[in-house]
Amino acid sequence: MGWQMELRLSEVISALSHALDITEGQPRGHAERSCLIGMKLGAQIGLDEHQRSSLFYALLLKDAGCSSNSAKVASLYGNADADVKRDRKTTNHLVAAESLRSLLRNTAPGGSPITKARHLRALIAHGSQGARELTALRCERGADVARKVGMDESTAEAIGALDEHWDGRGYPAGVAGEEIPLLGRILCLAQTAEVFWQLGGVDGACAVARGRRGTWFDPALVDALCAFEHDEAFWLSLERPDVARWEPVDSVETLDDERLDRIAEAFATVVDAKSPYTGAHSAGVADIAVELADTIGLDAALRGDLYRAGLLHDIGKLGVSNRVLDKQGPLDEAEWLEVRRHPLTSLEILRRVGVLQNVARLAALHHERLDGSGYYRGLDAGRLDISARVLAVADVAEALGAERPYRAALDVDEVLAIMAREAGTKLDGEVFEALVGIMPGFERARAPVSIS
Repeated sequence: MGWQMELRLSEVISALSHALDITEGQPRGHAERSCLIGMKLGAQIGLDEHQRSSLFYALLLKDAGCSSNSAKVASLYGNADADVKRDRKTTNHLVAAESLRSLLRNTAPGGSPITKARHLRALIAHGSQGARELTALRCERGADVARKVGMDESTAEAIGALDEHWDGRGYPAGVAGEEIPLLGRILCLAQTAEVFWQLGGVDGACAVARGRRGTWFDPALVDALCAFEHDEAFWLSLERPDVARWEPVDSVETLDDERLDRIAEAFATVVDAKSPYTGAHSAGVADIAVELADTIGLDAALRGDLYRAGLLHDIGKLGVSNRVLDKQGPLDEAEWLEVRRHPLTSLEILRRVGVLQNVARLAALHHERLDGSGYYRGLDAGRLDISARVLAVADVAEALGAERPYRAALDVDEVLAIMAREAGTKLDGEVFEALVGIMPGFERARAPVSIS
């Protein structure tokens, strides 16, 4: 094992859940607060130890599929995907007038009448079936991520049923009542209560629960929620959520290096699903970085850190709008600022896990350059160690070899020719020479994923 302390699975998942929060346009800690509400509900209705363990991880991973529909949402609405998702969290789409106001509010804001009309036509054509398909994709991907990190089928099923409603008018399957898995019903209520708690405290959370009792939510669960409406200590605990206090004590799971890698690999798929142009970017960077590290003789610990940093270096991009990530033309100043912020966001998320401190540091440095021209800190050669230099070279090599919205994928010779011009000035010369030797083995087709 690469560390000398016990590492709880819950510590890693709760930390990485902040990445899922920002993808959904929610304040960081949304999933953790939803976890507290859901676990309190589970205790209130008397779930057994196994059910509570499954629920615990389902609550933290409920949005694991959220990035899979981001590109489509941004394209359809002509708006930042996180802004659309944030607004939809507070909209009751069973109320026609409320749904229409949300549609008009989120469609191409600031755009010309022609642009707004074009997007509205696309949304109308997309219709309820299109919305159902987007939700199905999100739920299926989320359940798959849960399975990849080793969760049981009850956890995966709960995530798959996140958007089902008690009256059968939810998505994706439109099942009703007790046909919806109990843990999925808890997820639906807990996440909505958390969003409205943000807006109006406990009164807001309980008001939305009562208002949607029997339509969105299981009436018995609403009654259970309202039973602790006046538990001031509990609602105050949401201000600084401590999920470890709610982890079932007899079901605590710990990690070794292999499972930590599995979690990083699973979250890399979440990151890469954000854009149709990054289908395998993170895994590709990780593979190249490890091969480079091996070629230049770095030790096993550094290779392990580089593998995880390669997988997770772009986790901060989950907070960047797809209107920016997938833009075909040049970025304006505000858009560049948004992009340049993502290494810092990666650092903030990853450093919440004690054993990932060096991984977090490396992720924050992947766009720095030897001459100080990189971002987000503008560090120069004197501040960039060999691991940071390896990750930077791996990131550039993989990105150049993949298709982007503004250019086609480049072949190996083109990649190396472009990088040769920066070797020794922006990129480390020794690492680049190692890349020349290994790069032909990494050539592969990287067609973008369709979002139509």
